[in-house]
Amino acid sequence: MSLPALLVDDDRAFSSIAAVALQREGFSLTVAHSLHEARASLAKATPALVVLDRRLPDGDGLAFLPELKAHAPGVAVVMVTAHGDIASAVDAVRAGAADYLAKPVELADLVLRARRAVDATRLRDRLETAEAELSGRRRLVPPASAAMQRVFAMLERIAASPRSPVLLLGETGVGKEQLARHLHALASKDGGAPFVHINCAALPEQTVESELFGHEKGAFTDARTARRGLVEVAHGGVLFLDEVGELPLPLQAKLLTFLDSGRFRRLGGTTEQTSTARIVAATNRDLPKQMTGGGFREDLWFRLGVFRIDIPPLRKRREDVLPLAEGMLADLGRELGRRDVTLGAKARARLAAYAFPGNVRELRNILERALVLEPGPELELEVLAGALPASSAAAEAPAAVPPGAFSVTEPVPMEDLERAYVRWVLERQGGRRMEAAKALGLSYPTFLKRLGDA
Repeated sequence: MSLPALLVDDDRAFSSIAAVALQREGFSLTVAHSLHEARASLAKATPALVVLDRRLPDGDGLAFLPELKAHAPGVAVVMVTAHGDIASAVDAVRAGAADYLAKPVELADLVLRARRAVDATRLRDRLETAEAELSGRRRLVPPASAAMQRVFAMLERIAASPRSPVLLLGETGVGKEQLARHLHALASKDGGAPFVHINCAALPEQTVESELFGHEKGAFTDARTARRGLVEVAHGGVLFLDEVGELPLPLQAKLLTFLDSGRFRRLGGTTEQTSTARIVAATNRDLPKQMTGGGFREDLWFRLGVFRIDIPPLRKRREDVLPLAEGMLADLGRELGRRDVTLGAKARARLAAYAFPGNVRELRNILERALVLEPGPELELEVLAGALPASSAAAEAPAAVPPGAFSVTEPVPMEDLERAYVRWVLERQGGRRMEAAKALGLSYPTFLKRLGDA
């Protein structure tokens, strides 16, 4: 199968003969004579190779290179510079180019370096993918949006501080766990440090202390042997506390003590234990609002928030949608045995128009569904046909408190009003409890409690 390539050069005579040479090597070539034409071509499809001249009618190819790599992180770039301009060549490699050529360009040299750049890039991608699979994590796609670039830059700085806690805030599905794993990978020099993930909302209140801090033999009826808690298991690595707002208040106090000193006691124990685990906590809840209602400790909020990172929803970083989709499609294609599937023009248009209320997780689900249901070499993402456009999603969203949802003639306890609202949402979702919990922004166990079924 031919490899898509883009040649960006304003010398039409050279472009013509270079195109023939690259086509003979197996590349399917598109030629652009300016940066404007290059951007238009990249908006339609992402090539495997870009041969980029520096001096173009509407700008400097070297200045365009970071934009190109942000749009298509996996593309192999061969930069063309003026003869003897070594400084430009070095700058190009630093900015992400795989190789460079000096003018006048020899066709044989162009073909050799183009093929070598693509092969090296593919080999690196395979190695990164294999490493991610072996370590049990997905490879993160470098962000194109300025907002997420700031998040990644912050994580790189935080990685140098081994025990400082981190609090990740954001809507459901924005990728908080993947960012926690990315921080762990940055901080773990040899890759051997543990990463322990626990969903606080899924833990029964009776056993949550034992799960986190362990217990001694005889600490309770079924404690037949001593057991290490996850704080000990994560020693030297990261303990990721998902849905930290669901922790019971007594456990919040014990977590605060551990954050301050690195010390803790097992349930039923008298000896102090130590652990160097870094706590990375995440939530989609409004913790300051919970503090006002007495459901979350203010001192724990401030202690966890040494590094507090707000992760923007996908609809507010639209530049990331296409790179994320292409990276996820490559991973899912390998998993499902469909490695050569690409995104068609309709799919790209639909991704650009969709609002993604479920964020990155929803994007992955859409792609997985399309890989299973659409048999062709190019996906069209039919599941998004007729979906609400991103531009009108906010205007079409239902009101936060729907008029006429309740009829209250006299004051009632807040608990009763909350239960009535939860039941109303459940009715609107056709009785689908998981969907209702998602609409309310609640974990499933918390949803059942608010519903009165747990």
